[in-house]
Amino acid sequence: MSKQSIMFHPIISSIQRIALYETKARFYLIGSNNTETRFRVLKIDRTDPRELILVDDKFEYNKQEIHQLLNMIGFGNRAGRTGLNKLVSAFGIVGFIRFLEGYYIILVTKRRKVAVIGSHSIYKIEDTATIYIPNESSKPPHPDEQRYLKMFLAIDLSTNFYYSYSYDVTHTLQMNMAPPRQLAPALFPKPVTAAVYHMNLRSSTSQEIEDKCECNKYDDNDEDIFETWKSQLEQRQKTGCQQTRLEFGVRTVPEWRFVWNSHLLSAVHSHLHPDWILYIVHGFIEQSNLNIFGRPIYLTLIARRSNRYAGTRFLKRGANMHGDVANEVETEQIVHDSMVSSFAAGRFSSFVQLRGSIPSFWSQDVSKMVPKPAISIDLSDPFAEIPGKHLNNLMRRYGSPIMFLNLVKKREKKKHESLLTDVISNGIKYLNQFLPPEHAIQYYHLDMARTNKRSDAKVLDKLSAIARTVVRKTGVFLSADAYGEAAGGRGHRAGRLQTGLVRVNCVDCLDRTNTAQFAIGKCVLAHQLYALGLIGEPNIEFDSDCARLLEGLYEDHGDTLALQYGGSQLVHRIKTYRKTAPWSSHGNDIMQTLSRYYSNTFSDAEKQNTMNLFLGLFIPDPSRAPIWEYQSDYYLHHPEAMVYIPRNRSLTKWWDDDVVRHLPLPCNEMRKLCCEIIGMQGDSSSTIEMVDPYHDYNRPFEYTVLMECFEFKMFHTLRDLAPTFSESFSPFVVRGRAMGQTKGPTSKNPVISGRSSTTSNNSSDSNGDSSTDDDLTNSTPSSRLSVPSPLTVVAKVLKAEEVEETPMFPAIKRRNRILLSEPSKRDMVMYKRYVNFERRSNPRYKSDIHVVMTVNSAFTIDSSVDVIPPTVSKTSREIYQDYVQRNTGRLNVNVNSVALYQKYVDFSL
Repeated sequence: MSKQSIMFHPIISSIQRIALYETKARFYLIGSNNTETRFRVLKIDRTDPRELILVDDKFEYNKQEIHQLLNMIGFGNRAGRTGLNKLVSAFGIVGFIRFLEGYYIILVTKRRKVAVIGSHSIYKIEDTATIYIPNESSKPPHPDEQRYLKMFLAIDLSTNFYYSYSYDVTHTLQMNMAPPRQLAPALFPKPVTAAVYHMNLRSSTSQEIEDKCECNKYDDNDEDIFETWKSQLEQRQKTGCQQTRLEFGVRTVPEWRFVWNSHLLSAVHSHLHPDWILYIVHGFIEQSNLNIFGRPIYLTLIARRSNRYAGTRFLKRGANMHGDVANEVETEQIVHDSMVSSFAAGRFSSFVQLRGSIPSFWSQDVSKMVPKPAISIDLSDPFAEIPGKHLNNLMRRYGSPIMFLNLVKKREKKKHESLLTDVISNGIKYLNQFLPPEHAIQYYHLDMARTNKRSDAKVLDKLSAIARTVVRKTGVFLSADAYGEAAGGRGHRAGRLQTGLVRVNCVDCLDRTNTAQFAIGKCVLAHQLYALGLIGEPNIEFDSDCARLLEGLYEDHGDTLALQYGGSQLVHRIKTYRKTAPWSSHGNDIMQTLSRYYSNTFSDAEKQNTMNLFLGLFIPDPSRAPIWEYQSDYYLHHPEAMVYIPRNRSLTKWWDDDVVRHLPLPCNEMRKLCCEIIGMQGDSSSTIEMVDPYHDYNRPFEYTVLMECFEFKMFHTLRDLAPTFSESFSPFVVRGRAMGQTKGPTSKNPVISGRSSTTSNNSSDSNGDSSTDDDLTNSTPSSRLSVPSPLTVVAKVLKAEEVEETPMFPAIKRRNRILLSEPSKRDMVMYKRYVNFERRSNPRYKSDIHVVMTVNSAFTIDSSVDVIPPTVSKTSREIYQDYVQRNTGRLNVNVNSVALYQKYVDFSL
């Protein structure tokens, strides 16, 4: 049976436009799809000053019915003072929050498209609106209410928060394309938030806690719905049934670890229709167009920051009792051919790697104002329980083998970083004693700081060697047959999976870690392009446009994550370890070090309190002290310090049985949960629209200006990276570093450039009343660096000719020996005389003859409304069919050609 016999399509949310209306007694949220043919209504009561009372009738209205409903509401409130007023237009609900008084609603009022995976769009939140729900009352508010609100708004949702209406951003591409295996116990399971987890922790045993909070847990005897449907389809085909394919719409359960608004949704999650819910991730998403001789290959980098044990640099180190590490970020590198956007027929590839603090109880004392606080091991862990829990979780999510790449120093005169190396290396040795040898944890170490100080430093070469080993052992996810397999050659296995993970860490998991992840990503990109049949060998040279494109993505990736965790941009960049950074960059490194030191010393405590409030680790209560009066948040992240929890896990059997049973495949993928499945055998228009990404992406219901499309503005290797004058348009040709500059402004991300991201709140173009998405899309082209204009380049080349030879104009200088310069005054006078002589010799007379232009064509005169399709000949259709087959990499070779080739190989011609 073909693997395409059972198709699963992600359900697209029908609520992508929201209008908020208010009366004195209620808020009315009117949600609709893009075409405004399907509507839903959410009513929120404003009379109760404390509780959140909302009504979702789960009913779908058409346009006429919604107009009648609004007119009826407006007529019923006409006698009051305010009547029915429209407050704001929005694109989604972030959630609801309450401090000491009533609830607030947070709405997305401005968005920007940042990436496209197939036909699924991913948006970045550009602006939000926080609106107080209860009506004004005569009772004075709590004195701390405004301070809590100000603290909550300090989490600027316009800085690196992302969502999608159709693509589950919380999962990897491999997980999203895997078939569902089980239905969740509830239609919409309650989110696993920190507040819920800690509440269960105080009142339950350890086993009960795991049963309540592990959303991916179910009985082994449960039925696998995918295998059931597969067997049913086989039985139908045996009985002569004409049905050869089953299609379903699926809504999956998200990975709550990466859902940052889970606490904001906890009060309403089980009461609302799923189309109202948006899952917001925090991290970094960026996409670029790697143009390979006119073929658009989209390169996407997605970083998902975990909400478990989240915090700032010096205040969150190591791990908690559950194995959740600080600064845990899952980085996914996706490559796909954008010429075919369908998940079923397209070619997609992805690779996942992870960064995170060393899983142990360690910290740094920040009470003393020193540049590098001393590292201390706070609690001895002789049986490696914390690393065991952490690794068990990684194997559940990613399979085996798990590879540790440790970049921390190993040998020091006075032990500092080397303490961490001893802890993790000894812990892995202990844990590997009890794990099956084929699934053992693999440990790699590279002292990047020591290696970089040597005169013959080749840090990137050593990292590349480790990267090749990593890719060979984990593999790369491919959604379709690799090119080598389809063409009959020796290539990658068809439709392979990534099993296992490389986990990179240094002390901060910022500078060194980002360089190592780039080295791994460069090696992976070569294998991805090779598997897609785009290059002949799995190798990409440094200083090529392709490598510089990837380097720019990882630089932005590292800068963004460093700002989120450390308070400044990267200090040591990829160029630093390649020894190609100019001397002028040392001043910038010093400024970034000072910025990071200032942020860690003076503002990290306030940031940590804000994050604890946003994630629900601290819930304000009038009977408790406010959060700013706590000396430390240790008990918020380690509640087991106040409640005794009996140990139920064996010290030698540190893994779960279901995890090891599915290795090397990830347990979560083999037990993929979904909360809703809809059969697509019906022909209802609403049912088709729910799973039709083409309609949602191409928007055929409205006119589109191609110059304003996101794909046109995307960072492009030919337009934004390749030199203006070049003999080769290949992105794999090695060019000089001087030619590696790119066109455009210095930075497109206000967070990376150091500018305040809150300026979008006051900008004139952030009006959310517009109904079109393109009006709310940023019109600034994607670009990272800057390139001088061609005239400036010419002037610099002529001025620096005697100093050094530049390769900017090899054709002009090598072949023709011509130097461009300003013509002399005498030459200009001569040229003007020549022009005047030509004008007098050939006078232009005025004529009354009018020329009428006619269309000399076999086609009719069409318009944008009415087009008569031309007749296509059989030969043209055969040529087009042959072209489509060549796109898939397959060629139909006749028997005679194969026999002739065989004789040629056997030297029998």
